Amino acid sequence: MRSYLVLTENGPLLVMTSRSRITEDALLESLHRKGIDKFIAYEVPVDRVHEFYGLPFEVIAADLDQGKEMRVLDFDGRHIFDCLSLAELGQEIHFEH
Repeated sequence: MRSYLVLTENGPLLVMTSRSRITEDALLESLHRKGIDKFIAYEVPVDRVHEFYGLPFEVIAADLDQGKEMRVLDFDGRHIFDCLSLAELGQEIHFEH
């Protein structure tokens, strides 16, 4: 399981995925179905996300274990940035369809 801060034209999202990379074709297709064709993403340590989100994290993790490939954990930019330190973010990943 991985988690990513995804910066889109409509604002930031915190997503969790069962995929090993955000640029896998199946995950890109899921993002496309949500209207996301261009983004900058940063991997976020899953343990830190679990620490901050608790039960909502566990519910989404269970969905991923049941076969879902991606779920949005948070779409409130202010909350996401309050919870995460920029120093914890992984290397940026650019994607444009």
